[in-house]
Amino acid sequence: MNNEEILQWLLDGDVSIQYQTYRDLLSTERKDLRDKIEQEGWGAQFISKRNPKGHWGKAFYQPKWTSSHYTLIDLRNLCVSTDNQLIKESIDKIAKECKADDGGILPKAKKSDGCINGMFLNYASYFKTEEYHLKSVIDCQLQELMLDGGFNCRLNRSGARHSSLHTTLSVLEGFTEYEYNGYSYRLDEVKKAMQSSKEFILLHQLYISDRTGEIINKDFLRLSYPRRWRYDILSALDYFQYSKTEWDERMQPAVDVLLKKRNKNGTWNIQAKHPGQTHFDMEKAGKPGRWNTLRALRVLKHFEIHVMPSR
Repeated sequence: MNNEEILQWLLDGDVSIQYQTYRDLLSTERKDLRDKIEQEGWGAQFISKRNPKGHWGKAFYQPKWTSSHYTLIDLRNLCVSTDNQLIKESIDKIAKECKADDGGILPKAKKSDGCINGMFLNYASYFKTEEYHLKSVIDCQLQELMLDGGFNCRLNRSGARHSSLHTTLSVLEGFTEYEYNGYSYRLDEVKKAMQSSKEFILLHQLYISDRTGEIINKDFLRLSYPRRWRYDILSALDYFQYSKTEWDERMQPAVDVLLKKRNKNGTWNIQAKHPGQTHFDMEKAGKPGRWNTLRALRVLKHFEIHVMPSR
């Protein structure tokens, strides 16, 4: 497919893909499409699974991946309208009921989980939750910033000494959404943590050990969607474009891998599906995926590696 055909293929997809294609590849804000995300397609399907108690699945975190937590991160990534009241009510419920003893988010636990805190900050900030609900989560996460600049969800449990790419990316996404939506509590510290966390990922060239030069984990090169809590290079590159990060040569190895994974017709496959219960599958693993194609193309556009045609 040529570029015009790829664009049309994306625009033939779910309304959330249509909206983000116009916004990110064609530089056109389509509020009419965004308003439809909660009314039809994947967005409406997710919302319809909410139970009368205000949760999805059994509760906040179980089962994976049909719980409130993972459904809400899916809805945030679909770009559902931030005015959706049912979603706001569910997030308020989580914020009130699921506080761990350390101030983070996790029900019936003394110590929270950094990945969960980061994802919570991501969707709670996106849906404009009241700041007082976020303060203790910010406090909790800032105190877990590690000496190497990143985060590891095992720090407060097993005494991890090295940051994790999984946790660091989730926290970065949460902190960035927090900043983007105008929250101010400890913002200067949040910004410093974001900068050191970006540097931690770049130090590893997104997937390479800074000590051995070897691939840290081959799964980091498998492009999944939804990624859940797991890290991969496309999700990291997509974060860098979303956060308007300038090009850094240490991104090049990951971009090279991304380009090698492009199909001959210009699309990218969904390469992996993380096992667990789902409400439904948005796309099939092993097949060309609109999610990965959209995300890859907006990365290439942001870094001017490939310019999509205008319409």
